[in-house]
Amino acid sequence: MATKGNDQIIKENNCEIKMGLPCVLEDFKSIFNTGSISNKCCGELVVLGKVCHSALVKRTLENPLFKDLNPATILAKSIQTWNNFLALINSPSPST
Repeated sequence: MATKGNDQIIKENNCEIKMGLPCVLEDFKSIFNTGSISNKCCGELVVLGKVCHSALVKRTLENPLFKDLNPATILAKSIQTWNNFLALINSPSPST
C-alpha cells in the first residue's frame, strides 16, 4: 500500500523527470552509500522539491535490493542531505 502512495506522489508531481540521471545517482550515493554532491546537483535536488525527494527515497527503500538497509538510518540521511542542500543554496556566496 505504501508503494502505491509513493508511486502516486511521484507520478502526480512528475518527480522522475525533474532531475537528471547523473544528479539522481549522486544524490542516492550520498544517501544510500557515501559520496558528495556537486553544487549543480544540489540545485537540481532543491528544484525537485522535498515531497519528490522523500517519495523517491521511500520508494527505493521498498525495493527488495535494499532490504538489508536500516530504513530509519536512510531516512535520517535523506533529511540531513536535504537540509544541507537548503543551507548551501540559501547561504550567500563568498566574495571574490
